[in-house]
Amino acid sequence: MWTVGFLVLFFGLLASGMPIFLVLGACASVLYFVSGQPMIGLAQNMIDQLNSTTLMSLPLFVMAAAFMRRGGVAQALVDLATAWLGGIKGSLGLVAVVSCALFAAISGSSIATALAMGTILLPAMLERGYPRSFALGVLGASGTIGVVIPPSLALILYGIVTEQSVPRLFLAGIMPGLLQAGAFFLWVLWYARRKNFPVEPGMPFAQRLRVTWRAMPAMLVPVVVLGGIYGGFMTVTESAAIAAVTALIVSLFVYRGFPVRRTLEVIAEAMASASVIMLIIATALVFGHWMTGSGIPGQLVKFAAGAGFSTWEFLLVMNILLLIIGCFLEVVSTLLLVMPILAPILLPMGVDPVHFGIIFTHNMEVGLVHPPVGLNLYVLSTISDAPVGEVIRGIMPFLVILLLVLALITYWPAMTLWLPNAVFGPGTG
Repeated sequence: MWTVGFLVLFFGLLASGMPIFLVLGACASVLYFVSGQPMIGLAQNMIDQLNSTTLMSLPLFVMAAAFMRRGGVAQALVDLATAWLGGIKGSLGLVAVVSCALFAAISGSSIATALAMGTILLPAMLERGYPRSFALGVLGASGTIGVVIPPSLALILYGIVTEQSVPRLFLAGIMPGLLQAGAFFLWVLWYARRKNFPVEPGMPFAQRLRVTWRAMPAMLVPVVVLGGIYGGFMTVTESAAIAAVTALIVSLFVYRGFPVRRTLEVIAEAMASASVIMLIIATALVFGHWMTGSGIPGQLVKFAAGAGFSTWEFLLVMNILLLIIGCFLEVVSTLLLVMPILAPILLPMGVDPVHFGIIFTHNMEVGLVHPPVGLNLYVLSTISDAPVGEVIRGIMPFLVILLLVLALITYWPAMTLWLPNAVFGPGTG
């Protein structure tokens, strides 16, 4: 009976609009109280769960993303894509896809990607006569590439919660991220020809090289992060710190996106964003710890085994479940609520946890662009003053593509696991 009461409490608090970290904290407190554990244990457990060197990388990557968003890095990447895609019909639409993929690979954040690229490219696309719904759709959908292309904040968090190797997860995300970007690129190319979208003028080769040279400092961040990790020079947390310093130097002294005197303001903005994430993580990890100790995941394993699900049926059910949850919760909340329960089930059901990490994060990409909670929808609606319904209309073709890519990722694990297995060997890292 108390289980029913707990579920009513949980969903009731969510429906009331209470911040997710308060919902998780209140529910964890109730669980500790009902199970007879001392409440001081909740605070101690929260501190223990946060004592993770890998978790320290999250605020540092958030800070790096803030420096780049405010520091002119996004504009340099847009200029780079424009230089090489000029002369093709629908050039700005293609520039949006490529720029978002590049910025996602630097910032690791979907929201930061959609916000930065939307601010720069949306006015340009409208001025050139692109339909507003199409412009909003391509920018909102391409922004989701940031969820899976390393250094992805979602993959770092998944690795912490499920105790999987973050470097392996980063490598596993590369091919699916490129597949998604390539699918969007081909769709925009076809649609632009069909609708006769404008062509941006091409540049002389010498000018293209100058623009490319100017964009090279912007690419230092992923080189530092991935080169440091896979070269064996740095841990994920150390690479995040170096990435933040590199992003600050590039923003201040190369692109001069903001004056030195405003550095503390940008740091404060980044820390405000990171603190929200860390509050959710702190309460969710305690909630997940209790859930694991309660034996509920073990009961789910027995249920799944008794139900006779094959691996493909299990993955289909998980995709449907995650897509439904994604209608109501954002990425971090969904991951921290669901994965402590699902993680023990994966290996008994014949699912590689690294492969499932990419399936999970791709589901979260879909959640970012479908109603009612899709955060990218509201980001673009805010910066464009367009109704959310108009953004949704523009997103729909890309949503279909995302679902097709999800099916391919789910049932072709070799695409996801080939690169990490080639670098680290099967099941190691």
